[in-house]
This record gives sequence, structure tokens and C-alpha cells, in this order.
Amino acid sequence: QVALVESGGGLVQPGGSLRLSCAASGSRFTINFMAWYRQAPGKERELVARITSSGITNYADSVKSRFTISGINAANTVYLQMNSLKHEDTAVYYCNVGAVLSVYTYREFWGQGTLVTVST
Repeated sequence: QVALVESGGGLVQPGGSLRLSCAASGSRFTINFMAWYRQAPGKERELVARITSSGITNYADSVKSRFTISGINAANTVYLQMNSLKHEDTAVYYCNVGAVLSVYTYREFWGQGTLVTVST
């Protein structure tokens, strides 16, 4: 199994910045990708950004040029740097990890979520 610990959420004014982090821990796993999703009140969960173990990234159109995903380092931690935050970025952000646990086992794991509120 893989446990995920997220941190970095909070309250920020429009135009401000926050950095989220997600650390994966466990035994005998190899990360395939790490990603951030978000879910705003009354909306479906959506992909924000994703990075593969080879460093390939992709972003939602709404966050391109404002958000940057980085990692996956030796500590199995991924970061999401969020700049120029807008009201519409307010959501619970979830870390999502795809990992190979054995030759026959691939699973995805979710963090507990961290709240980002963009408000004056």
C-alpha cells in the first residue's frame, strides 16, 4: 500500500501563491505518475496537473502558465506551485498516485485532500 500526505493548502488572496506538496510512503512500490486533482463545491473532480516518472507533464487549460507541477524525486514527493491564484481556483485539492506494487499489481491511491481558498 501507498500512503499519501498532502500539505500546503490554506487561504490566499487573489493574485497570491501557494505551494502544495504530496509525499508518498510505503514499502516496495514504484511510482508511475503523480497528479493533482481538485473539486470545487457542486462540481466534479477535475485533473489539474500530472507528472510521470519520466518527467512528462500535462495541465488543465485553466491553470497553464500559472501552475507548475514538479517532482517525482527520491523522496517520492510532488509539488504544485500555484501562482496568480483566482477565485475560481478555490477547491479541495487531491493528490493522486499511480504505483506499481508488484509485477502483477498496479494501483492508484488518493490523498485526503487539502483545501485551497482564494478570497479577499
